[in-house]
Amino acid sequence: MTKKELKFIFLGFIIAIIFVFGAFWYLQKKNPQFCGFKLFPFSTGATQSSTLTKILSKEEVAQKVVEFLNKNKDLLTGGREVSLSSVSEESGLYKITIKIGNEEYPSFVTRDGKILFPSAGIEIDKFASQVPTPKPKKTCEELKKDEKPLLEAFVVSKCPFGLQMQRILNEIIKNIPSLAANIKVKYLGSISDGKITAMHGEEEAKENLRQICIREEQGDKYWNYIDCHIKEGKVEECLKSAKIDEKKLNECQKDPNRGLKYAQQDFEIQDKHNVQGSPTLILNGEEVSEFDFGGRTAEAVKTLICCGFNKIPEFCNQKLSEDQAAIGFSSAYKGSAKSGGSCQ
Repeated sequence: MTKKELKFIFLGFIIAIIFVFGAFWYLQKKNPQFCGFKLFPFSTGATQSSTLTKILSKEEVAQKVVEFLNKNKDLLTGGREVSLSSVSEESGLYKITIKIGNEEYPSFVTRDGKILFPSAGIEIDKFASQVPTPKPKKTCEELKKDEKPLLEAFVVSKCPFGLQMQRILNEIIKNIPSLAANIKVKYLGSISDGKITAMHGEEEAKENLRQICIREEQGDKYWNYIDCHIKEGKVEECLKSAKIDEKKLNECQKDPNRGLKYAQQDFEIQDKHNVQGSPTLILNGEEVSEFDFGGRTAEAVKTLICCGFNKIPEFCNQKLSEDQAAIGFSSAYKGSAKSGGSCQ
């Protein structure tokens, strides 16, 4: 069992405690004598005095916790034995570090041994000092300007949020064709053993390369292909509807001096700007955020691009949709909710 699986088991353990506690609390409110339980439905096994809480030593509590976890190991630790690594007193609780295999897990338990919190606590002061200060929103005036601005939108083809950004850019170009010259979709990935790789596996890597080849060698058909692909991802249908020269496309994908070379150029720019997620927007060589201008909407991204001009063109006055775009494959432009998600 991996460390990740153990963490999921412990997370399930926490959720179960919350659920059981809530259920007992509700039933007890309805009937204080429900099953004879007091308001301590989950316990490591210590008895409760109706008038006085008995404080146990940290060693006694630690032993109870280990015994409890081992007794219920099939449910709580995937059948693995638990041992005690250390026990100490912190902030009125006992901190118990248990060991499962080679991994250690800090937990807290009340000093009467009745309530176990199977998770490390948060040191409030330390946490507050480490929380990064949110970046202030940039205004149009603060964005870098250029005579011919370029928005590079980094995506991967199977990422729901990358598809969302492609949908937005497609909507902008449909309504303001002049902005097509200022937009270029680029792809995240790397090259390994003569093949491109992608965060969601081989199928995504193939589609990324397909879109790169269409972009570079049949650029006048790129957005027709994307307009189709973002709806259902039906590659063969979209190649035909966009009138892609499939022989030329296949040659590009197989020729390392074409497809892989184009992809490598994307990856070099990705690395230069330390791009990590899909989508990420780079305007005139600087990372920018669509959320500074309204979110994942055609109007917000159009405004962002237009702010990159030295002199904003007249066509930038055209108002576009302020609806949040749909996430993932969708035949509709409009989505059901806001999203600031990305694929990492």
